[in-house]
Amino acid sequence: MKFRPLRLAAALAALSLATFSLVTTQATPSYAAGESYVALGDSYSSGTGTRTYINDGTSCLRSTYAYPSLTAAARNYSLNFRACSGAKVADVTNTQLGALTSTTKYVTISVGGNDAGFSDVLTECALPSWADDCAGAVNAARSFVSNTLPGRLNTLYAAIRSKAPNAKVVVVGYPKLFNGEDCNLVTFFSPSDETALNNAVVLINSVTQTAASAKGFTFVNPVTRFTGHAVCDSTEWINGFSDPTRESYHPNRLGHANGYTPLVSGVLTGATVTTTSTLLAEARADGAEQAERQRKYAAADKKIAPERFRAPTEAELRKLAADEGIDFDAWWAQVRN
Repeated sequence: MKFRPLRLAAALAALSLATFSLVTTQATPSYAAGESYVALGDSYSSGTGTRTYINDGTSCLRSTYAYPSLTAAARNYSLNFRACSGAKVADVTNTQLGALTSTTKYVTISVGGNDAGFSDVLTECALPSWADDCAGAVNAARSFVSNTLPGRLNTLYAAIRSKAPNAKVVVVGYPKLFNGEDCNLVTFFSPSDETALNNAVVLINSVTQTAASAKGFTFVNPVTRFTGHAVCDSTEWINGFSDPTRESYHPNRLGHANGYTPLVSGVLTGATVTTTSTLLAEARADGAEQAERQRKYAAADKKIAPERFRAPTEAELRKLAADEGIDFDAWWAQVRN
């Protein structure tokens, strides 16, 4: 058989091309495979409360158990998971909008609660009635939500539309936290406190929906979906006071899997995502790649100050009781009984 150098050269070239294609394919992260999805916003989008977070070098508390991760895994979307615990409207504008482009297909966002200082309001309302000014704190937050937040949201939503002109944008609201009782030993929310706080959530959802609709965005209200699963309900989808406290008063894994994910995904993609064990495993498997993508933003994300609920210590309560002329030990014994 005669040696044919041209045929051999062609075979080698084909083998080289195949090898290059194989290496190129293997080197491409799976998160770059599907349509572009950018998740913006605060802790209710990042997954704070689910207790497991990707190692991205930040304190954003991004979780593969959060609804953006579950939705992306189910639909094979290319997720840029920019939502960050503590984010306010200005943080979204300054650190998250750069992820949007004309090719972005899907966007979700929840924001506004931190601007209104809801963590501080919760901290105030968790004090005993003889020590708190819950009504004053709630009223101040409501005033902000009614008078200042709309302008901030209008500007932000206009910027989102400008940067992602072709995207389906879904704005996500907040659930009511309480069911009228407080089953946590170190917090002292009264039924009237809880009603006032729940009504403040209704207000911020209403204001947010109005701003979203004005820009042609779809608003998703989770209040009905979470009804029966508030703090102290038999099956909580929202954490009560937790250790560590950063987990407190945020949707837990059930809240994201059974609450937010089917609700948001149905509107965002047109098909409801059901969270299964297989989907959870797929989302967890994407965690390392999600973390890798977010590390390049770490320096900017570290500028976002986390908003945290803080329960009073016994020493603080004793001092407050002394200031109010209350016998702390007698009061505490009554509370525990």
